[in-house]
Amino acid sequence: MSQIETAPPAVPEINTVRFSDLTASLRAGWHDLRRAPLYGFGFSLVYVLGGLLIVWALTAKGQLWWTLPASAGFPILGPFIACGFYEISRRLAAGEGLDWRGIAGVIFRQKDRQIPSMAAVIVIFFLFWNFLAHMIFALFLGTATLTNVTSSLETFTTGSGAMMLLVGSGVGAVFATLLFSLTVVSLPLLLDREVDFVTAMLTSFALVQANPVVMLAWGVLIAVALFAAMLPWFLGLFIVLPLFGHATWHLYRRALS
Repeated sequence: MSQIETAPPAVPEINTVRFSDLTASLRAGWHDLRRAPLYGFGFSLVYVLGGLLIVWALTAKGQLWWTLPASAGFPILGPFIACGFYEISRRLAAGEGLDWRGIAGVIFRQKDRQIPSMAAVIVIFFLFWNFLAHMIFALFLGTATLTNVTSSLETFTTGSGAMMLLVGSGVGAVFATLLFSLTVVSLPLLLDREVDFVTAMLTSFALVQANPVVMLAWGVLIAVALFAAMLPWFLGLFIVLPLFGHATWHLYRRALS
């Protein structure tokens, strides 16, 4: 009787993730960055230019309305650019050659798969948080003019201003944690396997639930590194983005099987 081959399970098996896996993933990410620095520079340039555009929009008189569409570009393009880092790490691990046309082709083909759906989810999160942030501002500082808020820090030193920062930070942390949980490994999973975006998000969320301390520590590390990288005119993103982009791929390979 011939042996019947069984298809791999649709939902990957979730492994235990330890802090040693985080450090190993970072080392592997740094190794990939050093092996393919020009690709990391090219993909990161999109974020650096976008960040500078937002700064210009914030500082240019009468151009404040530019910040919303400029900021919206990040959640739209982010998943596709992340796939670039993942594809580079995948090719390096497999011993395949790197070329811009091949990597760009992989990214372009994602438009016909599940990545656009993930981008839509991220955009919805972004727009809803933007709306909620305005609601929180109106609740606590409805009598303060927008000009006063953007030109002076005195508004935030009042009782209402401090409460707005406290509530806004708390709500923002909840949103950030939820979005991180849904996307931390869902994007590399969508690139690597034929699964739908809902399964990918649920798998990512389940991974964080199974390893809450380690995975949330990973999220905090990414947030702190990104914040520090943006301080010197976003130039640190040329290192931080490819480092964590490559490292996320290696963490995915360790976290799911």
